[in-house]
Amino acid sequence: MAVYTELSPNEVATFFQALGLGQPNSVRGSTSGVENTNYFVDTEAGEYVLTLFERLTFEQLPFYLHLMKHLAARRMPVPDPVANVRGEILHTLKGRPAVIVNRLPGESVTASTESHCRAVGEILARMHVTGSDYPRRQANPRGLEWWNEVVPVVGRCVSEGQRSLLTSELAFQNQIAASSTYEQLPRGPVHADLFRDNVLFEDGHLTGVFDFYFAGCDSFLFDIAVCLNDWCVDNGTGRQDTKQVAAFLGAYESVRALTGPERLLLPGMQRAGAFRFWISRLWDLYQPREAALLKAHDPSHFERMLRVLRGEIA
Repeated sequence: MAVYTELSPNEVATFFQALGLGQPNSVRGSTSGVENTNYFVDTEAGEYVLTLFERLTFEQLPFYLHLMKHLAARRMPVPDPVANVRGEILHTLKGRPAVIVNRLPGESVTASTESHCRAVGEILARMHVTGSDYPRRQANPRGLEWWNEVVPVVGRCVSEGQRSLLTSELAFQNQIAASSTYEQLPRGPVHADLFRDNVLFEDGHLTGVFDFYFAGCDSFLFDIAVCLNDWCVDNGTGRQDTKQVAAFLGAYESVRALTGPERLLLPGMQRAGAFRFWISRLWDLYQPREAALLKAHDPSHFERMLRVLRGEIA
């Protein structure tokens, strides 16, 4: 979360009071993430997160917001968008799409344990099962089609060795996507960005999952792979922790069993997850946007991870 659009205290107060949320007592901009403008706002009615969308449009946002509503209505620990008197959850502030959600309790963890991995594996499976009857459809915005568009662009900005890796991995992922095994993968709404900074814990218990703004309809296996690549990997080496992987998958399968095609394609999909985030971080590095507060992510972590998964680094 970054701050691209700066708001005055009066602008925030007027917006919150119009939604019946009371007078803000404090307003703080958030510096984590790179996509949207976020403010933490505390009022007499509770604690909230105000988000202004810098890239997503009014036409794209209903998928994400109603997915959160769908999950929240089924008692999943996700943000619940605040509606106005007409029942609308997508608003306008300073000419931009905006949403207010309740702020979930807890804090993100920086170092994951087997216990964390079990909790995230279980909640991910529950989200997949619970979201399976969600009626709206929208493709994964950072899926294969986006990779094919972006790789030629970022490839012009990197070294020859990195460009070769980008081209080779893209060809491999296109080959997988064209296979009959891939066609058999179970699909539905996926979070697609369930990193450690998007999950909250309090007293050892998982209390929240948030930041659904890269969600879309894709294979559940891609969602699993993205989680394994963050929760069950040593950040220094990019290598998997086998005990954490076992804890995550065991907890996931206690809710939803993996299919044969999912087991077969898991290694390739982990490469897809590393590839997706390497490309994204290269894109953010070489195609930056102005922001009042912004912390860029280092692309090299996922490049190293991809090379490990490809067997290029022992």
